[in-house]
Amino acid sequence: MDSNDRAVRGVTEGLMGRSRELELLLSFVEEATASGGFLLVSGEPGVGKSVLLDATAKAASASGALVLRSDGVEFLADLSFSTLSHVLMALHQELDGLSAVHRDALEVALGFSEGPTADRLVVYSAALTMLRRAATATRPLMVIIDDLQWVDRASAAALAFVARRLTGSHVGFLAAWRPGFESFFDRAGLPELELRPLSDQAAASLVRSRFPMLPPRVTQRVLADAQGNPLALLELSAALSDPRLATMGALAPVVPLGRRLQNLYASRVEELPAPTRRLLLLAALESTGDLQVLRAAASVDDTLADLAPAERAGLVLVDDRETGRLAFRHPLVRSTVVGVAASGERLDAHRALAEVLADQPDRRAWHLAEATLDPDEQVATLLERTAHRVRRRGDAVGAFNALVRAADLSPAPADRSRRLAEAAYVGSDVAGELRTAAQLLVEARRIDPDLRGSLQAAIAASYLLLNGDGEINTAHRLLVGAIMTRAGRSDGGDDGALLEALHTLLDVCLYGGRPELWVPYHAVMTQLTLDLPPVLQLLAGTLADPARTTAKDLALLDTAIHGLHLESDPTRIERTATAALFLDRAMECRTALWRVVDDGRNGGAVASAINSLMVLSMDYFMTGQWDECERVVAEGLEMCDGHGYGLLAWPLRLGQALLAAVRGDHDMVATLAHEITGWAAPRGVRGVEFYALHATALAALGRGDYETAYHSASAISPAGVLAPHVPHAVWVPMDLVEAAARTGRRAEALAHVTAMREAGLALLSPRLAMVTAASAAIAAPEDQAAKLFDEALVIPGTERWPFELARVRLAYGEHLRRAHRTDASRLQLATALDTFHHLGATPWAARAADELRAGGQSTPWTHQGPRANPLTPQEYEIAALAASGLTNKQIGAQLFLAHRTVGAHLHRIFPKLGITTRGALPDALAELPPLETS
Repeated sequence: MDSNDRAVRGVTEGLMGRSRELELLLSFVEEATASGGFLLVSGEPGVGKSVLLDATAKAASASGALVLRSDGVEFLADLSFSTLSHVLMALHQELDGLSAVHRDALEVALGFSEGPTADRLVVYSAALTMLRRAATATRPLMVIIDDLQWVDRASAAALAFVARRLTGSHVGFLAAWRPGFESFFDRAGLPELELRPLSDQAAASLVRSRFPMLPPRVTQRVLADAQGNPLALLELSAALSDPRLATMGALAPVVPLGRRLQNLYASRVEELPAPTRRLLLLAALESTGDLQVLRAAASVDDTLADLAPAERAGLVLVDDRETGRLAFRHPLVRSTVVGVAASGERLDAHRALAEVLADQPDRRAWHLAEATLDPDEQVATLLERTAHRVRRRGDAVGAFNALVRAADLSPAPADRSRRLAEAAYVGSDVAGELRTAAQLLVEARRIDPDLRGSLQAAIAASYLLLNGDGEINTAHRLLVGAIMTRAGRSDGGDDGALLEALHTLLDVCLYGGRPELWVPYHAVMTQLTLDLPPVLQLLAGTLADPARTTAKDLALLDTAIHGLHLESDPTRIERTATAALFLDRAMECRTALWRVVDDGRNGGAVASAINSLMVLSMDYFMTGQWDECERVVAEGLEMCDGHGYGLLAWPLRLGQALLAAVRGDHDMVATLAHEITGWAAPRGVRGVEFYALHATALAALGRGDYETAYHSASAISPAGVLAPHVPHAVWVPMDLVEAAARTGRRAEALAHVTAMREAGLALLSPRLAMVTAASAAIAAPEDQAAKLFDEALVIPGTERWPFELARVRLAYGEHLRRAHRTDASRLQLATALDTFHHLGATPWAARAADELRAGGQSTPWTHQGPRANPLTPQEYEIAALAASGLTNKQIGAQLFLAHRTVGAHLHRIFPKLGITTRGALPDALAELPPLETS
């Protein structure tokens, strides 16, 4: 790269999403300065025309061109030749080289001397000649004009003349103009580059790079309102950077605009007739564009006639026939209409809309709230009711917003405090507003120090404690105290809050994983006099201790799962699916879970979306869809990081650790297990410690370290016992039995099989039926094992769990080989090997291949994998980029992957290549054979 190339690259770095446009503009500079040319850049206000012109000007200057800059100025539009004069000022010395006719005409036109007015064509020709004479091959010229629409009439005509006559010169002419404005520049037939808004990905990258601390929900709002407009992206992000303003702004119907954004459309709005502006204000605040509502609120007969000026100005689209609605051409137009309106006009518009929308209580409540300046209990009560209604419909964010606004309108401190506490609870439990919830809770307690017994406050505080420092014991104590206080009240109180507190206490007990935490929970549940909702019933009957799920509870779960297609509440969906996960029914919940994830991606129920990704990750792992599991884990961890849900990240780390275990990345397993245990053990979060034990046991089994596997599995659930209140106990029974049998602990293996049978695990799912039969076969005497293995393999439906099915076949093949039934063993082992190959379970494939070879069967499989090159095409591309020096974040941006996903791939790549550091990648890749292509 020469010095010019480096200079050009230096001025264009940092412009996101404009690589194609920059490439075209730089190519234009090169061609135009060599042989002349013109290019017009057009685009909506704020789309980035000026930034691109600046970058192009710097690149042209760096390449040796003399750049002549000028901007059209609105208040100078009536001053003849003002722009042309500014452009040619730097070339004043070239006047002497012109013919007398051209020189005199140009000097008079530009105001350099007095004299009779020259013919316009002579002036135009003189300007062209002056530019062509000044430009040389060694010092070409680049004329760059911004805001062409505001160039004065005389200059516009002259510049249009010049633009068409540059061929064969060393003059380039680049201009930018804003569609929707009248211009005296004749653009007909001239080449044009239309600058479009940024893509969704580029827009998100721009916001994240400039405002990395902006909450994800606020980012979503910025992206939605800006629609790819770079100026809007930056200005709105800056305006919403304040935490409290960010929360309110993200939820407000219209985000307040700064002066720069308002100026984009303000002049067009302010020029409209008063009736048109009032209709646009009503439409902006009403938000749906329903023409009937606008007509009623405005009390006018001919709505279409009043809207016509706004249509002609390119601000709105009106469809009175098919949809009966008005649509703003850009969200910024809507915000500008509200921004330029006087406060009294906005209040009147909200009141008019509230009156018209009397049959829609939720929308009416919001308009009344926006029309109310002082505290008003009646309006606050209406908003609180709205919050409860929309929460039941699954809109946690809407409920959070309504409660915060209701608190603002509450005259009584106790009501304000109560509503703030409930908003904090909704924000922390579902809506992803964990950080804002902490602020609301502090404010609620400042207003009312007696809030200590509030159920909502206890729930919110518990989530903050759990996701902050992982304070299981304190969260447990807070919840139990608040629940007991509520149980002792004679007025009954809020049953809904009590039920949510019980849900939260159940979560705390599960994460805690210690028997003593369950005593208060069961004590409260036995004392309850109110009817439990179905979701709490099934969680209490299944998730609390899945190994002892009754037939009645199983039927209740199946009924709930079958009704998920009609369920809209994200919390009920993810809770039902969580119960289904440990009973091998999560696959039937996937469609509903992905609805919740999509809602969270769009700024909805974020916490529910994270929990849904957690369930999906384990479901995909259990059912052998490991690449999908990896993607889901990466997305879930990104959400946890973005919203501060530290506790919810650990179940996702379990998915990472299990994937590493089955793929043979033992260093990764050890690292994750150390991280998990290091966080969980000091805090007494025993349920999270089980994650490290599970992954460690599975990894040890894969490499044949049965002693480690036994100690890890039995630490989750002791031999001969399916530990109560430990859901993991239904995931590792065969791990424990196999490890016990392999280490000579036959009595312990048999005792665990007995426990599995007595608990009735085989009745809960086909997988558990297969695992129970296979575990019995592994622990049985040699002469009884084959019959039990055969029973395990004929259970219907077990193909949905290919990894565990292959493990059963592997164990069966090992038994058959030891019994000298070589042909039968080869069939089981070969089938297992094929499955392990397909899944990428490298250590398990090695075990199967070793058994086949020990039985005299040759196999082309080696420990390095089934292909000559061990890397997939995607892995090879990631490795090559890492070897070139790019960071994980840079690789992710180039390949459209999350940086955590890139990291996970590299953790898999290193052991495949036999290296441990990034610096070893270049040499390792150089030694690889070419990738196989289909």
